[in-house]
Amino acid sequence: MNLEDYAEGNQLFKSYFKKNKESLLKLVTSGQSPKALFIGCSDSRVIPDLMVQSDPGDLFVIRNVGNFVPPYKPDEDFHATASGIEYAVSILKVKEVIICGHTHCGACSSLYEEIDDPSLIHTKKWLELGKSAKTSAILSLGVNAPKEELLRLTEKLSIMKQIDNLLTYPIIKARFEAGTLSIHGWYYDIETGNIDYYNAETCEFLPLKDLVQTSDNL
Repeated sequence: MNLEDYAEGNQLFKSYFKKNKESLLKLVTSGQSPKALFIGCSDSRVIPDLMVQSDPGDLFVIRNVGNFVPPYKPDEDFHATASGIEYAVSILKVKEVIICGHTHCGACSSLYEEIDDPSLIHTKKWLELGKSAKTSAILSLGVNAPKEELLRLTEKLSIMKQIDNLLTYPIIKARFEAGTLSIHGWYYDIETGNIDYYNAETCEFLPLKDLVQTSDNL
């Protein structure tokens, strides 16, 4: 796409805006009150609003390389991700937090490569947030396991590790334990469009669509 393509796309969006002007302007006058905080990967193939067909104002979205969550370290690190988490939970009072990883994640793949390029100094440091997932995947499958199996497991384990990091935030932990905040781990398959969710009771990823079927049967 070039600049003209984006301009044309904006004109199409303005048609959508005109049709939905009342609800969109209400978000201006009343302010935002999103239902969930969505922490996803910056990967251009991951499109949160399209994936779940949400409306403007439904999701407060934070995206970064690898959908990583830095642990709570106010005296050591300064993170835009941490600031977004605090704002969504403390100010916007979201009731749901979704950490969404995906298949064929470049960040998880990079954990298995040496990064010596000085222009990637920040990326190299950031990827340290995924190292524990890589370690756990190797311990589970063995260092000589097929690479694709290691990568898929690393992607899933990373989601679980980021949930652990999320719970190091005092406000997150307090609201989670009080039952006023739910935390979900999702795994998006970019080849099929399917989403699996992490079931903490069975310690496995299960199809998100099964929740819809269960709800319909109640």
